[in-house]
Amino acid sequence: MATEPGPITSLLQRWSEGDGEAFPQLVALAYDDLRAIAHRRLITASGGQTLATTALVNEAYLRLAGREGGSWESRAHFYAFASRAMRHILVDHARRARAEKRGGGQDALPLDEQLAADQSGSVDVLGVDDAVERLASRHPRMAQVVELRFFGGLTVNEVAEVLGASVRTVEREWAKAKAYLLEALGADDAR
Repeated sequence: MATEPGPITSLLQRWSEGDGEAFPQLVALAYDDLRAIAHRRLITASGGQTLATTALVNEAYLRLAGREGGSWESRAHFYAFASRAMRHILVDHARRARAEKRGGGQDALPLDEQLAADQSGSVDVLGVDDAVERLASRHPRMAQVVELRFFGGLTVNEVAEVLGASVRTVEREWAKAKAYLLEALGADDAR
């Protein structure tokens, strides 16, 4: 017996089928979740970070709206896309900030408990993005886990739902990815 899809999944299906009325309803329903994702991502921002939660959500909204329905597999797929959009927004913002400073300084983010529970220090968004790109070439799923956890601010349970994996699998992938990133970012700092 098939279960009824939830309200977000139903709206995604309607939007995918070309129902223009579904998108505003979808955003209204998902807005608090999107704000929570954005807030979790920005809560660790240091003094150089000027992007606010609402601005990040609004930018993500514009990217979602520009997708014109698309094909959505599930609620989890929607949140994965939103997380990826937030990642790109943060990276673009960091690049603009760096360009404005004419190459001097970078937006630094603390290496918080998400990335290294036992480490302290800071990394910049662009450095993490570059390391995630390198990780993706070797271990795509680990890179997805980082993208969803670090850039998207999703919990381990939410990542498991997005990837269709067990919580334990995501925990293992997250641990491996953190070790890789700490090594990669340390190597980048040494250059």
